[in-house]
Amino acid sequence: MERTGTILRGRELEPVEGRIVVDDEGRIEAIEEESVDSSDIILPPFVNAHTHVGDSIAKEAGGGLSLEELVAPPDGLKHRLLRQASQEELVGAIRRSLRYMQRGGTAACLDFREGDTEGVRMLEDAAAGLELEALSFARGSVAAMEVGDGFGASGANDGDFEDERAAAREAGKPFGIHAGEGDSSDLDGALDLEPDFLVHVVHPEPDHLERIADAEIPVVLCPRSNLVTGVGFPPAAELAERTTLALGTDNVMLNSPSMFREMEFLAKCSELRAETILRMATVNGAELAGLEGGSLEPGAPGRLLVLDGDSDNLTGARDPVRTVVRRAGADDVREVVLEP
Repeated sequence: MERTGTILRGRELEPVEGRIVVDDEGRIEAIEEESVDSSDIILPPFVNAHTHVGDSIAKEAGGGLSLEELVAPPDGLKHRLLRQASQEELVGAIRRSLRYMQRGGTAACLDFREGDTEGVRMLEDAAAGLELEALSFARGSVAAMEVGDGFGASGANDGDFEDERAAAREAGKPFGIHAGEGDSSDLDGALDLEPDFLVHVVHPEPDHLERIADAEIPVVLCPRSNLVTGVGFPPAAELAERTTLALGTDNVMLNSPSMFREMEFLAKCSELRAETILRMATVNGAELAGLEGGSLEPGAPGRLLVLDGDSDNLTGARDPVRTVVRRAGADDVREVVLEP
């Protein structure tokens, strides 16, 4: 397989004009710099580093409610609606969100899974036959973590997660936790657990920033969600100076699971460079999840997102990285190659 255009190569997402060659085993054989007759932009597919796809049954429900009223376990609006829905309804709604993500160039999502072991099985059922990798960061029990891909804790103020943290470490699976979303009160507790990554971190104090830097703990930002729930905007530039950042879309109840929209919002509301944001949405998310194919380079899996650089929206664009981050959308996707 060969594709031509402007290729965003390697971890640095360096734009090079040329040809990308994928061998018969689905690995990138070469990236050849040459003049080509193509305006396409070729980049690694996205990794959505934080989702809650279970609430796909309740899109735009709960307008005007606080964060706690919306999603706090066990009786936030989201949890009440999940209990009322049948398994068939839940699986069907999740599958449609996964399909939407795949069509929009997302290769994998890290989903914080409600519903214990049954919730993990539901995500597996919803993802069956799709090329997108739906990873379960299970909640509810150690048993759920063991059948899933990791553990996703709600927050240090919600309970003692020492046992779950120890079990995840023993199983060699990642442990993530929400922290600093509504205020800073749960950040120390979350950091004490030595997590593999934090989610949100909207309200860190200076000592939290230093602890994050010293421990080199990655942080997943979800800025659109933070806006919708009224908790504020994360200190993206300060965090980027101290640790690795990834990007997620959070609850489908609140936002479409579109990485294009998430990147554009973050780019236009922060001081982060476009290259940093695109790396958050691709390379960094893949590394956080332990997935191959986060960057386009020889030997990597030949997973590609190809954008039509001659679409009505993108034609005439001068900077390919800024174009992808600040302007591109699902309508500009020409091809998503997840299984070469």
